[in-house]
Amino acid sequence: MRDYRSLDEWQRRSEDIRRQILLAAGLFPLPERSPLHPRTVKQVTLGGVVVETVLLETMPGYFLGGNLYRPARDSGKHPAVLSPHGHWKQGRLENIPSYSVPALGINLARQGYIVLAHDMVGYGDTRQTGHNFGGWREQLWSFNPMGLQLWNSIRALDYLESREDVDPRRIAVTGASGGGSQTIFLAAVDPRVRIDAPVNMVSGWMQGADPCEEAPNLRLDTSNVDFAAAMAPRPMLLISCTGDWTRNTPVEEFPEIRRIYGLYGHADLVQNFHLEARHNYNQDSREAAYRFFDGLLLGWGAADRVREDLPVFNPAGLLAQTLPAGALSYDAVFREWRESAGRRSEQAYDAEEMRTRLMLAFGAEWPRTVVSGAEGDRLVLTRPGKGDRVAVRWIAGQGEPTVVIHPDGMAAAAKSATVARLVEAHRAVVLAEVFQTGAAKARRNRGGAYFLSYNRTDDANRVQDILTVLSYVDSRSGAGIELTGLEDASIWCAFAAALAPARVWLNAMPNHFSGADEEFRERFFVPGIQRAGGWTAALKLLGGRNPVTYLTDNGGAPAAGTETRLR
Repeated sequence: MRDYRSLDEWQRRSEDIRRQILLAAGLFPLPERSPLHPRTVKQVTLGGVVVETVLLETMPGYFLGGNLYRPARDSGKHPAVLSPHGHWKQGRLENIPSYSVPALGINLARQGYIVLAHDMVGYGDTRQTGHNFGGWREQLWSFNPMGLQLWNSIRALDYLESREDVDPRRIAVTGASGGGSQTIFLAAVDPRVRIDAPVNMVSGWMQGADPCEEAPNLRLDTSNVDFAAAMAPRPMLLISCTGDWTRNTPVEEFPEIRRIYGLYGHADLVQNFHLEARHNYNQDSREAAYRFFDGLLLGWGAADRVREDLPVFNPAGLLAQTLPAGALSYDAVFREWRESAGRRSEQAYDAEEMRTRLMLAFGAEWPRTVVSGAEGDRLVLTRPGKGDRVAVRWIAGQGEPTVVIHPDGMAAAAKSATVARLVEAHRAVVLAEVFQTGAAKARRNRGGAYFLSYNRTDDANRVQDILTVLSYVDSRSGAGIELTGLEDASIWCAFAAALAPARVWLNAMPNHFSGADEEFRERFFVPGIQRAGGWTAALKLLGGRNPVTYLTDNGGAPAAGTETRLR
């Protein structure tokens, strides 16, 4: 974890973390909350606890399954616990010595809690999508298991909050393994989580290895330790064990997170329970959670009086088995996701909002500081602390500088007719070697299963490099900058110009580019770009009109008259 020296610094960072999680999940901004239409499909009594099988319509035509555990006789308002499950075969109904969701639900309900144990996507009753779904088109629209699962958890909180027997000021979340990942994601983005207990998941080196724990753009320059710390200063119990990737939690991750709590003056509100065991949410771990929750949510020692036992039950009897009429197919669910995002993009006109969404999709920034250093006849630009290097060549001349980007790098740009005309006219020209172009090409292994969760695409890095160049030129010029992209670099430049807060005049728009999914796949691949507004948002930020002239180097015909600029 970074060394955060002040509370203000951390709070800015925690807001960035929250937006990064939501962006990767396809939930920035949050979708409209359609009616949940909660259904209780069946009900049984187990060991003095009522167990309901419920279905929630978290999106139109899409259903989340779960079991609600509640005291059989108690009345009034109760604290509530949401419990996402991990990757055990039986999901929310797994009941083995090392892990049992029903044991957690029944014993918490005996203490006086309302407990909702809900499905992962592709488990139990929630099977309209598989657990491992998605391809390139889904990536463009940020439709992924991690995000759909997080949306389900947010809607599950909506359901708990709406119940007359739940006190919305006392809601906790706890889950183990993959359910631990969901716990820290949800607690980071939703302040309604007042207390959490992530189990055997907060690690500085193992971040999760499943589609519901990874998503493009999720872990750019961050980790589970940051995600967990975003809970601060709300109370948190980190449960860890000696037999998995949380073996070092007491001496590594826990002190780092406690340091963040200390910035608020509440280091005591984060605790660690560490036991000798393999990967689990066993009785010892559950009882640690009971004690922690009791002290903060009940406060009357219920956990000390509870002996865990679990009645015999038939897991299949706690499933809904069938979904209501009108349940959508996978293709229809994905179509609803796209159309909802498309409607929001069409209705968006706030420039700052559109720019923020696109900037997050690129994982980019407008650098406040750019450091330059001479290397032969070139300058090398870098952002402090980022480790990136962008080579540029500044050709002296008159008037506003023109930055020219070619997909084959500076040498190819220097030979272009566009640069020849600019030099002949004695114009100032800046050429740049952006990511994976020209002499900046290098071997890059993109084969990891979750490469895009930890790394930006080539095209996203290229846009960042262009922004870095524009920021540097703007700091030296102050009179505005012209930007020209040749061939497919025109797409990179169009988005860079849309994102730049400085006066950047785009000299030419991309030819034959409408912003369709297939075009993004083939010519400009950035996960989440369609969900963030895509070409529609870029055009609005650029002024909403195409220039009437296209530069010859882009493949368009020469035109008479002055080139039209987007201002």
